[in-house]
Amino acid sequence: MNPVLFGVLAGLAFGVVDVLLMIPMQHPDKKTAMLGAFLSRFAIGFLIPLCTRFPAPMIVTGVVVALLVSLPDAVITKAYVPILVVGVIGGAIIGWLAGRFV
Repeated sequence: MNPVLFGVLAGLAFGVVDVLLMIPMQHPDKKTAMLGAFLSRFAIGFLIPLCTRFPAPMIVTGVVVALLVSLPDAVITKAYVPILVVGVIGGAIIGWLAGRFV
């Protein structure tokens, strides 16, 4: 599959899943928080299949990209565990899928 198309689809799917996970949470500005989360997760899904030059298996590439993209959000919100855990799990899954289908 074309890496850009795969990245767009993976980014959309991961973004939607993360927004759905945020629905029961309380935020002062929930709309902005959900938009930020969607964009962050979209970036993870989009970038992983395009990082084919990273010298590691794609699942590792997915985890590294997810950590790098998720860390700023985790530091700003001080919600390290939920942001990093969801990011790493999603990044690993997308990396694995990219390794098989891209």
